[in-house]
Amino acid sequence: MPAPPIPYTLPVRDPDWQLRRAAELHRELSGRRSCRAFSPRSIPRDLIERVLEIAHTAPSGANLRPWRFVAIDDPAIKREIRIAAEAEERESYERRMPQEWLDALEPIGTDWRKPFLEVAPWLIVVFRVDWELTGDIRRKNYYPNESTGLACGLLLAAAQMLGLATLTHTPSPMGFLRSICGRPENEKPFLLIPVGYPAEDCTVPDLPRIPLSQRLQWNRDAGPSNGP
Repeated sequence: MPAPPIPYTLPVRDPDWQLRRAAELHRELSGRRSCRAFSPRSIPRDLIERVLEIAHTAPSGANLRPWRFVAIDDPAIKREIRIAAEAEERESYERRMPQEWLDALEPIGTDWRKPFLEVAPWLIVVFRVDWELTGDIRRKNYYPNESTGLACGLLLAAAQMLGLATLTHTPSPMGFLRSICGRPENEKPFLLIPVGYPAEDCTVPDLPRIPLSQRLQWNRDAGPSNGP
């Protein structure tokens, strides 16, 4: 049966206020950078929970919320994750990645070493949940990839707006995360997100963002394209 309807309203906002607020949000979120040098400064568990509550409001296919957040601050587990991630990353950098990929990464200055996985006070491992059991019935989740991506986007935005640094880390392959976190076979590692404060000597690459004008089309007025 359909869920009973409830009223839905939004505050009436003045257009001038909306434009000012949009500019403020853009300034705030434009400051987001991928942080690879974290301070060991602690973050209370309840703040991490608030961030995840915000991420958990993301829209999802059939409202099934096909994700799992595993929040880790245990030094032993973080150490285990670092060792496993660096093993995969070293193999990737030295043998798996084609030269084109390595060339694309060169301006960022990354390599297989991932000390931030131990230094950051929290690691949030996000899993995509492909299916779940309801009693003895296996129930498929719909659009799990897209839904989990939306939740991660809200997570990153919430952290930034609360003054927390993040990194989207994707060691490949990531199967070791399911084993370390003790998750079942229906859950697939999606993203590993260190969360914390930047180290006092933290720096990030001064990389320009591709202008929106190159990624935006209004109606049928095709803009610039790098494709065929």
